[in-house]
Amino acid sequence: MIKALAFDVFGTVVDWRGAVIREGELVAKEKGLRVDWPKFADAWRAGYHPAMDRVRKGKLPWTHIDQLHRMILNDLLKPFGLGGLSEEEIQHLNRAWHRLTPWPDSVPGLNRLRGRYVLATLSNGNVSLLVDMAKNAGLPWDCVLSAELFGHYKPDPEVYQGAARLLGLPPGELMMVAAHPRDLEAAQRVGLKTAYVPRPLEYGLDGRQETGPHAVFDVTAGDFLDLAVKLGA
Repeated sequence: MIKALAFDVFGTVVDWRGAVIREGELVAKEKGLRVDWPKFADAWRAGYHPAMDRVRKGKLPWTHIDQLHRMILNDLLKPFGLGGLSEEEIQHLNRAWHRLTPWPDSVPGLNRLRGRYVLATLSNGNVSLLVDMAKNAGLPWDCVLSAELFGHYKPDPEVYQGAARLLGLPPGELMMVAAHPRDLEAAQRVGLKTAYVPRPLEYGLDGRQETGPHAVFDVTAGDFLDLAVKLGA
């Protein structure tokens, strides 16, 4: 039944937190700064959903993720002692999200899955961000699908429905793969199949996890290699 897999990216495929911390440490070394980079990474990410919700609720016109990331970053510069960065340095830091690194199982697991299934992103990240990330990290997507294509952010149903439409598939032949139950629950509501791949280190060793009751998903896997085994790839 399943012909294609659509992947959430931030946290599911790539370790955004570890990569942002490393990017910050490079800035600190070059500029002689002392910054709590784990706290900075968490604060930057904490602004992500509220910013998207402003777009989803019509409080902002359509604004893609690079622009939202920059808006959040602007508010963090002075509190974290980064007010002395030049515009060029700020832009480079903002594009850290284009250079995120994959979890160790991501590339080998995706390569196995690609032997049997069409693989697509289905991320709130904008297309240029996702393309740069794929080139940088060697992510073997067959196509890059973004919320930007639909003018909606997940978990709006238009994103999941749009992905199935562009792939030429009925929803039941497309499986959403994510580390975030709420993403999968939204996909289920429009008829997509679902695969849950938890990433317990997404927020670090002592980081938070999504809690509360969740739907039953079609597949639960320990990582992408385990997912490939469970999907017969």
